[in-house]
Amino acid sequence: MTPSCPALLLLALSLAAFVTLCVLRGAPMADLLVYRAEGAAVAHGTDLYGFTVTEWHLPATYPPFAAILFVPAVWLPVPVLKALFLAGNALLLATLVALSARLASRPLPPAPLCTATALALWLEPVFQTLLFGQINLALACLVLWDLTRPAGARAKGLALGMAAGVKLTPAVFLAYLLVRGRVREAATAGTAFAGTVALGAVLLPSASADFWTRRLYETGRVGQAWIVDNQSLRGLVARALGDPAPGLAWALPAAVVAVLGLGLAARARRESHGVLLTACTALLVCPISWTHHWVWCVPLLAVLLAEGRTRTAVLVALVFTARTMWLVPHEGARDLELPWWQQPLAGAYPLLALGLLVSYDGATGRRCAPAPVSGPR
Repeated sequence: MTPSCPALLLLALSLAAFVTLCVLRGAPMADLLVYRAEGAAVAHGTDLYGFTVTEWHLPATYPPFAAILFVPAVWLPVPVLKALFLAGNALLLATLVALSARLASRPLPPAPLCTATALALWLEPVFQTLLFGQINLALACLVLWDLTRPAGARAKGLALGMAAGVKLTPAVFLAYLLVRGRVREAATAGTAFAGTVALGAVLLPSASADFWTRRLYETGRVGQAWIVDNQSLRGLVARALGDPAPGLAWALPAAVVAVLGLGLAARARRESHGVLLTACTALLVCPISWTHHWVWCVPLLAVLLAEGRTRTAVLVALVFTARTMWLVPHEGARDLELPWWQQPLAGAYPLLALGLLVSYDGATGRRCAPAPVSGPR
């Protein structure tokens, strides 16, 4: 079945509007340039964690395994690479929408899939992911594809482990598998993750030693944790207190949220709820969760709509399209000087996630294994 003409037209118009904005703004795709520089460091044998690129002086922050995967980016001119990344991320968005529908046990025909993709493009985390040339959609697709495969599928957990090897945050889903009693899948994911670490150590021994013993713990290397770009619990607390290093004021609540979130995920009656609770927990407790990391709003909206919770879905969609964090003063250190009434605007994503965790009612679904779905085994 092919998509209807109106759905295809809407998708084409949405993509055309986005490309036009990119051209007008001269979209630098800064993160993509970092990935390309990482690949160049591997290809040329230079210090992987010793460079900075772009006018923002951005360094490499991912494990060595990720840099190995970025080597092919060196072979392409930057304009071609940007075009390919933009097209690839558009396809990944459509894939994420389809996987989100699968998570919600509501597979989408082609026409609704095109319509949902056209609309999802304007969710702020998705928009920023494409604008920066980020890999959030790819990682979310790997994790969601793996978690929505049928129970007992061959090598289930492999893609999840590889995603964690590229960027460590998906590793929280290993904990999710364990608390759900899915030890075999967790073992597969853990083995895959260990394999990425081992490959990095073999091919890039010096960079691996540098990353795992030093760079991993340099949170400030990624960026300032208190700016409005950071929509984690740490950023929320830092701005509320006006303290760039909130210490225990952040760490203790983060520990409570981690226990609460994974506890709720372990007892969730629906698989979709467990996955989303884990994603929200990870985004909250991670020291830095940039706005574009919140692409998990796509499966969240899919599940809410599939369950008929339209009002909540509308609220979530509004939060993720309003871009309120960019409306408050955030030049220089003004992020730490916001009045009380601007704090909710600056921390809309973590406040929403905390609200979902606190108000979660596990009785809304029945405990079950992942719903049978078609797909490769």
